[in-house]
Amino acid sequence: MDAVAAGEGAPLTALYLARLAQEAGIPPGVLNVVTGCGAEAGAALPAHPGIRKMTFTGSPPTGTAVMEACARNLTPLQLELGGKSPQIVLLDADLTKAVPAIVRSIVMNSGQVCAAGSRVLVHSSLHDRLVSEVADAFRVVRVGLWDQSVDMGPLINARQEKRVLDYLAIGREEGAEVVVGGGKLTGEPYDGGYFVAPTLFDRVTPGMRITQEEIFGPVLSVLTYEDEEEAVAIANGTRYGLTATLWTQDVGRAVRLARRVQAGQVAVNTLGDGGPAGAIGAPFGGYKHSGFGRSMGPDYLEDWTQVKTVVINAA
Repeated sequence: MDAVAAGEGAPLTALYLARLAQEAGIPPGVLNVVTGCGAEAGAALPAHPGIRKMTFTGSPPTGTAVMEACARNLTPLQLELGGKSPQIVLLDADLTKAVPAIVRSIVMNSGQVCAAGSRVLVHSSLHDRLVSEVADAFRVVRVGLWDQSVDMGPLINARQEKRVLDYLAIGREEGAEVVVGGGKLTGEPYDGGYFVAPTLFDRVTPGMRITQEEIFGPVLSVLTYEDEEEAVAIANGTRYGLTATLWTQDVGRAVRLARRVQAGQVAVNTLGDGGPAGAIGAPFGGYKHSGFGRSMGPDYLEDWTQVKTVVINAA
């Protein structure tokens, strides 16, 4: 039985996919979409003995619960559990390319992306210039409704809006400095939705909660480092390890750092959402608490098959 549980907050994509499958001639029952809340519809899938392979995208606590349910039926599982992706800006970085990409990575889908580059690590001597340019770019981000020509829309629901606003308050309490944004947008058309301003935090340290925890909103934190060793330590200093981006014109340094950064995907001088440079077919998945296993690519398709050995003595 092949089934997909649609996210309780965003089921339309899965439903539309099922409709396209039906229009393409895939027989009824081959692809099934189950909608409902996670505690009911979602929890039923890993608990069902007829499910022989599971993949889950969500938070580490929910991923743990799914894994426990799968263990009871010895169901193989692939997990993608979010990230706190670093963007390491080295001294020789081309900021004309880096700044627009850094901003796009955190405002895309209002920051509600597992691979969002939510931490910028910049050399201390380049800090002031980078913060100034990112702040200027944040100020001109167009925020609005889905049918408008904008760069960023609203958060998905009131619960997520409260979560993001709570983190903005936590960041201030921890001593981080709000450079741009920092609150809910008001007035038309914002009063009818869950709009939070793109927010840039400066003077952030590695131990702060806004550095360690996935906010899942348009919130970017800037941290400084003095040398390559410190940059790697900060980049690897969270429980996550999904994606990372390196900004440098030194290919040798990029390769050296890419080997040391604990992330399933490392992009150099480009965005790494959906696989390095958005490469079609590139495996996507995480290290550490970002989960295990890979999606996309031929290896992923093979992972949904099972090897069978048949030995025949034809004598």
